Amino acid sequence: MRKLVYYVGASLDGYIAGPDGEFDFFPVSEQITAWIRDRYPETVPTHVRTALGIEDAPNRTFDTVIMGRGSYEPGLTAGVRNPFAHLRQFVVSSTLPDAEDHAVTIVRTDPRAVVRSLKEEEGQDIWLCGGGTLAGELLPEIDELIIKRYPVVAGAGIPMIRGNYAPTLFTPTATESLDDGASITWLKRNT
Repeated sequence: MRKLVYYVGASLDGYIAGPDGEFDFFPVSEQITAWIRDRYPETVPTHVRTALGIEDAPNRTFDTVIMGRGSYEPGLTAGVRNPFAHLRQFVVSSTLPDAEDHAVTIVRTDPRAVVRSLKEEEGQDIWLCGGGTLAGELLPEIDELIIKRYPVVAGAGIPMIRGNYAPTLFTPTATESLDDGASITWLKRNT
């Protein structure tokens, strides 16, 4: 069965974006960029892949992405209507109009039911791209966390997971530290 994997970048204090959705405070070094390009190339938006020399890179881990409006809208505002053309795309929102690109599916109903259905299909894992509110809603369905922790404290903003109080145990399975101060931790949901 496919897994729902929350692969996300966060500050040391657990924020994935600033109070207004800003993410330019994350120190993105050449080292972390190379790491992402080599390990999870499918998480690089389609319009950026050519600049990184990975336009033809195969999907290594994910073939589907699910994201909230806050993760989708910055690209939409910049004219990017199909941010991950190399993945099957679902955007959870009750306020967005219908997608202008047929490759993007707007989910207006229960996202947990959509994820459960996707898990039953054949294929690679499902990437939960963000944001924090959607991660809180999908917490019961998250099988694995991959957290890229950047060496910065945000102080306030959008938390990695925002939702109801629901302690959920995950076990670390691996950690990798980069010379630029970033670290990546893989965690598997306790069953």
